[in-house]
Amino acid sequence: MKIFLETYGCQMNEYDSELVRSILKKENYEFVTDEFAADIVMLNTCAIREHAHRKVYGRVHNIRHARGKDKPVMIGILGCMATNLRQDLLEDRSLKIDFIAGPDSYKRLPALIQEATGDLEKPYDVTLSEFETYSDITPSRREGANAWIAIMRGCNNFCTFCVVPYTRGRERSRSPENIIEEVRHLADEGFKQVTLLGQNVNSYRYEEHDFAYLMEEVSKVKGIERIRFTSPHPKDYPDQFLDVMADNPKICKQIHIPLQAGNNRILDLMNRTYTREEFLVLVDKMRKRIPGVCLSTDVIVGFPTETDEEFEETFQILKEVEFDAAFTFKYSERKGTIASKKYPDDVSEEKKTERIMRLVALQKDIVYKKNKEHIGQELDVLVEPATNDKSPQNSVARTDGNYLVIIPDHSFAIGEIVRVRIIEATPHVLKAQPI
Repeated sequence: MKIFLETYGCQMNEYDSELVRSILKKENYEFVTDEFAADIVMLNTCAIREHAHRKVYGRVHNIRHARGKDKPVMIGILGCMATNLRQDLLEDRSLKIDFIAGPDSYKRLPALIQEATGDLEKPYDVTLSEFETYSDITPSRREGANAWIAIMRGCNNFCTFCVVPYTRGRERSRSPENIIEEVRHLADEGFKQVTLLGQNVNSYRYEEHDFAYLMEEVSKVKGIERIRFTSPHPKDYPDQFLDVMADNPKICKQIHIPLQAGNNRILDLMNRTYTREEFLVLVDKMRKRIPGVCLSTDVIVGFPTETDEEFEETFQILKEVEFDAAFTFKYSERKGTIASKKYPDDVSEEKKTERIMRLVALQKDIVYKKNKEHIGQELDVLVEPATNDKSPQNSVARTDGNYLVIIPDHSFAIGEIVRVRIIEATPHVLKAQPI
């Protein structure tokens, strides 16, 4: 049978889709890029943002409508949405979902697909495991410069707005030896960069080994030129780890440090476990210990009961810190979270839109200013696959700090590190000439 697999959401979902491809290829399933040639369409879903739910529901209806009665297709829902909304998905007869598998149940997919071909009740498995890390599965990856590696799964933080602990379970880490083995395999395949993944990646711990130890060990693998990681939590940045980042040339000098809100009352309601003052002290420490470090962040606007004055504190932190990138979201209730049970979603949609537009405008000006500061600099950039074919004469690359660079020369190989001089900047990209 032929499968078309579509992925939504975070990098962990991208990695999980690679696991799914590997598991099912071993059972002689074939993956195709043409949706209409597939016998099975699987959607690997996200449960973090509201628009992801709407998008998946709409996508299922579109698939059914496009196929019609003459070309039936099986539809499977995978991932966090499968766990979080399993009952809703199965009971909505208009969706006609054939099978459901949560993030810890992908090894059961061959059996679930077989069960779905029968006339019995539609099968599902959304069991949360305390042990499953898929350390025995080699992901089936596409070619590229970067490879994702999940070094741990689950989360213990229980931020009140977040559904991850309920959809992916509690934290558990893979052994360093198992991770290093996968990194060596990737280097042999020609990957130049690895990105270590976890819902709270810097809380990694296996026996006596912590994240700083793991990063050092990964950096020793020959052939790997760059190491990134995501997504971390501000509470897990000990001095030892910052020292490793500062001193190791293979570890990219770019840190994602999610703020979420700039007001202490809202941070407490979110259960973020730090204050705005502690966050700013950490930012200052990072910049002093790692000169030139690029910082990115996440922000949620319109968390329940957030006032205009409290939002202004968030706005002022972004203005003060001047992040290199900021990913901003409107708060939306997620079924099963603490916030959905305790706090009414009482900030209007209009107010959320107004606040997020202010942050986006501010961040656009900050990034444009930072981009222009790069003009004239000579940098090493890693060439990566282009995301579209609008400019086939160009190469696309990333700086160590994760800035996007366009090179007007398409002769460079994916994964090649090229020395360039930045000649132009826009609010979105840097333009460069090879040296």
